[in-house]
Amino acid sequence: MPHVADSVADLLARLDGIARVDGGRLVIEDEARFRGEGIRDLAWTAGLSADDGAVEAARWIVWEASQALGAHSASIQELYVARGRGEVSGFTVPAINIRAQTFDMARVVYERAAAQDVGAVILELARSEQTYTYQRPADYATGVLAGAIAAGWRGPVFLQGDHYQFNAKKFAADPEAMTEEIRRACRLAVEAGYRNIDIDASTLVDLARETVDAQQETNYRISAEMTALIRSLEADGVTISIGGEIGEVGKENSNEAELRAYLDGYRRALESWAPGAVGVSKVSVQTGTSHGGVVLPDGSVGTVAVDFGVHERLGAVARSEYGLAGTVQHGASTLPDELFYRFREVETAEIHLATGFQNALYDHAAFPADLREAIRDWCFENAIGERKADQTDAQFVYTTRKKTIGPFKQALWDLPTKDEILVDQGEKIAFLYAQLGVVGGRALVDRYVTPVEVHRPLPEVLRAAVSAG
Repeated sequence: MPHVADSVADLLARLDGIARVDGGRLVIEDEARFRGEGIRDLAWTAGLSADDGAVEAARWIVWEASQALGAHSASIQELYVARGRGEVSGFTVPAINIRAQTFDMARVVYERAAAQDVGAVILELARSEQTYTYQRPADYATGVLAGAIAAGWRGPVFLQGDHYQFNAKKFAADPEAMTEEIRRACRLAVEAGYRNIDIDASTLVDLARETVDAQQETNYRISAEMTALIRSLEADGVTISIGGEIGEVGKENSNEAELRAYLDGYRRALESWAPGAVGVSKVSVQTGTSHGGVVLPDGSVGTVAVDFGVHERLGAVARSEYGLAGTVQHGASTLPDELFYRFREVETAEIHLATGFQNALYDHAAFPADLREAIRDWCFENAIGERKADQTDAQFVYTTRKKTIGPFKQALWDLPTKDEILVDQGEKIAFLYAQLGVVGGRALVDRYVTPVEVHRPLPEVLRAAVSAG
């Protein structure tokens, strides 16, 4: 069982003979042990310790280890720019939202990537997911990088802030306060090491307005402002990949007029905010799906009709007229397996996958029955106010159980049957790699993406502990 350190001294003791701090830098003395017991203790301490100093020290060590061992946080920007130029095609990049078991899921993602020669895979977390999974950007980045290290991964790690979304009601009541929330989220993401961020102001689209440009105006104006901010935060020479969105998932399907109105208006607005700045590399569109899928009365997920023509038509416009990688698909992880190959066939640039992996954990035959019952009880005790009048018990639990991931974080990380479950998660990941056309693409990614080594100052708590030791 991994150890959760309760102090910086305790953490350093666990790493004795494995790694040490010397002259403000991390020195890995035994790489095999570091990738084994050492990185697990660091991940568990960073994710679960109640001691702030131990958490800060663990985060720093994991970051520095990622630099020393070649698992650098990176931007997918240049690969997407190459796609916009027509130099690469025929694949869809999977963007996986790891809500639970972050360390182990990231490890499996990169073990499978190495086995299948995959380079293009993004690990992301939406701003809303940060809250109910108890994972701030620094927590998520640490868990993912630790998992990559455990997998023996050497290569770019694409960390992405997904759905940095504007709440329409909050924006209507106080636009500046809502905008400042997203500004702060962007700052925290960049500070944590994210080099990919998706801005979602599609919630501010007003279809009641007379022209398409007017409908998209607030969306593109706010997206441009956030882009200018993110560009101002780039301090290591890396261009952060930024995504925009024109159609809120679960609403009306997107069309070419909306895409052009958004991108034309966005370019004008960005020029006013930051003349000459690099813009978005992709645009999310609505094709008929919804986040979490459509839940039937028995709690199962119904089949949704996806309009692949939206990606085919709008993606072609995005690439040929604006030089973007193309369009992005949200709300797709619960789709039938036989549909995934279609996304690469229509040149979808990226696909976001979240709820399907959560379901595969909670609904797995090896998931402990007592924990499943405790999760169900938590939903009725803590989320009953969210229940809709027409929902069955099964539908209610399905839609609210994601909020138990944070409260049950340690139980899920320490799950006694997790190895059996992770095998099946790995099989699904391998399947998706193949269906989305990223197998054998590592050399392609390496051709365009050059990770930058970035070191961080030694935290004072760690400096003091090293001096005292």
